[in-house]
Order: sequence, then C-alpha cells, then structure tokens
Amino acid sequence: MFVFSSSCTLPIGAQLTMTQNTSLSYRDAGVDIDAGDELVERIKPLAKKTLREGVLGGIGGFGALFEVPKRYKEPVLVSGTDGVGTKLRLAFDLNRHDTVGQDLVAMSVNDILVLGAESLFFLDYFACGKLDVDTAAAVVGGIAKGCELAGCALIGGETAEMPGMYPAGEYDLAGFAVGVVEKSKAIDGKATIVPGDVVLGLASSGAHSNGYSLVRKIIERSKPDMNAKFDGERTLADVVMAPTRIYVKQVLATMEKVNIKGMAHITGGGLLENVPRVLPENTVAELEKAAWPRPKLFDWMQAEGNVAENEMHRVFNCGIGLVIVVATADADAAMAELKAQGEAVYRIGKIRARLGDEAQTVVV
Repeated sequence: MFVFSSSCTLPIGAQLTMTQNTSLSYRDAGVDIDAGDELVERIKPLAKKTLREGVLGGIGGFGALFEVPKRYKEPVLVSGTDGVGTKLRLAFDLNRHDTVGQDLVAMSVNDILVLGAESLFFLDYFACGKLDVDTAAAVVGGIAKGCELAGCALIGGETAEMPGMYPAGEYDLAGFAVGVVEKSKAIDGKATIVPGDVVLGLASSGAHSNGYSLVRKIIERSKPDMNAKFDGERTLADVVMAPTRIYVKQVLATMEKVNIKGMAHITGGGLLENVPRVLPENTVAELEKAAWPRPKLFDWMQAEGNVAENEMHRVFNCGIGLVIVVATADADAAMAELKAQGEAVYRIGKIRARLGDEAQTVVV
C-alpha cells in the first residue's frame, strides 16, 4: 500500500568527495528512506479516516484488498485514472499544496460517476526528486479529504523519491479510482437520450483542473497581484487554486429518486467537447449561455487573454462542472433533489435533433 519506493542514478562522470573504497548509502545517492518512513507515519491517520465498507487489511502490504459490497447483485467495476496537469506549476509557484490532492481525486471519481458508479477506493502516485515531508503530507492530506468527499477509501499509494528526475521543489501526481455500478443501472446516455430531454448544469468551484496551460499564459501576460482581493475576500491565488468540486455523493443520492439518462464531467475540452461524449449521434445539446452565472474568474481570463468566446467554451467549464440529462418530466424533481443535496443547479439547455453534421454541443 503506501510504499516509499525510490530509485536514483548518479550522473556519468560525477565527482564524489569519497575514495573508491568509501561505503556508500542510499542517502549519499540522494534518497532519504527515513523521510519516506516519516511520511508513511503521517499518512496513516489520514488514510484511516477514509476507511469504508469493503476494505480488507491495513496499510503496509504489497497490495490492497477490497471486497465488493454484497448488496450488489451484478456488480460491474468502473475504473478511471488522471492527473492534475499544469495546475501543479501554479502550486509550485504559489507554494500551495493542500488543494491539488482533492483535484487529483476529483478528476477520477467524477469521471466514473458519469457511468452511475459509486466510488470504492483510490490510489495515488507521488513522485519527486527530493522528498519534502511537509509538502508531501499536505498533498496527501488533500487526497484524503477528496476521498472523504467522494466516500471512497484511500487504500494505497506510491511515494517515489528519484534524484535527478525532477527539479528541486517540484513533484508529479497521478491517481487511480475504482468504482462499482449495478449492471442494470449503468448509465449510457447514447442509448437513452432523445430530443426534448432537459440539460441541467451543476456549478463548478472554478477552473477545476483543466485549461491551466492557458490560465498560466494569461497570468504571465497580465502579471496580476496574485495576493490581492479578487472575488469577495478571496485572492486571485485562492480562486485559481480552488479545488475541484466532487459531485459523487450528491448525484448518487439523486439517482436513488430520479432517473438520470446521461452525465458529462466537464474536463479538458470544456463544454463543447465533453457533452457530445454521452449523446447519440443524431442529437445536439443546445445550451443557453444566459441560463447560468459565469464566475468572475472566467470573465477576467477572457478579458485579459483576449480569448474568443468559442475558445472559452472549448477549453474551460465556464462555471458548469457536471452536466446531467433528464427527461422533461423529471427535470423539476432532479433540480429539487440536487439542491437539497447542496448543489447549485441550473436548467441550462435542451436536447434537440441534429441538423446534418453540425456540432453536437452549441452555446447560444
């Protein structure tokens, strides 16, 4: 499970201030096993808080065991994996490491949610050149929080210290989630969505973890004061580093009461390229731009970067982190239940027949 694994290579021709007979240690090569052990000890209570039904065994084994809940009659496993992307560059620059862990979890658990799956467990991979225990603990703390929000267990992970592979102060993250859905309840929008259905949008918490190469380019051009008040009491740094919203528990609870035909997690590709992934080829999702409030961050980025409107919708979520398609008769009930679950939800459009080879998502 949480294994501290390290590898390093000394550069060819490297000059060591040691004789050929000096006894070398892993620490001499740049790997601190003691720091790794300290991190594992700090991770244990964080992981323990995420334990749930199905977890077998504890931290420290070579693998993690999980038993599929017995309430499932025909369980189908659903998996997803992702990273945080170049949002990490801002985490390094701003020295903010406590939210990217939640981003990491959100990217995978929200993806498998759109198939109707309950998140069961999550594993992470943290790689760096030199392990900073405080930084790594902050990142894993965010991962644990994300797992709690999703209702899944942080069941294992890998921490790799690899000298020479990453610049000082930098690291990389990857995550992997497994969920389960009853075979008869798996959501397949392509088989069920028809013209006349209603499109609902759940509010995002910001840019989430997508489009950050453009976000950073805009910041580079604008050179704003990242610590100045930007949106209420929040600074621009607060806003761009806001963690991705996790929709799992709220949507699963809604599914118990309302039939959901299809869902799309709005990640890379924005609204224009993610929604078509769940639509039948003969349909179009027509979204009304005025139907939801666009957070200040997106207006600021569009103005400072002179970004075209179509490009905004093609890159960013523009305030909508999850799209849900329901029948017209179920729209009011779905909105009421989602609001009861704490979501800001908007009726943002409709499904209509596709004309020729037009784009399958249009924003009007």
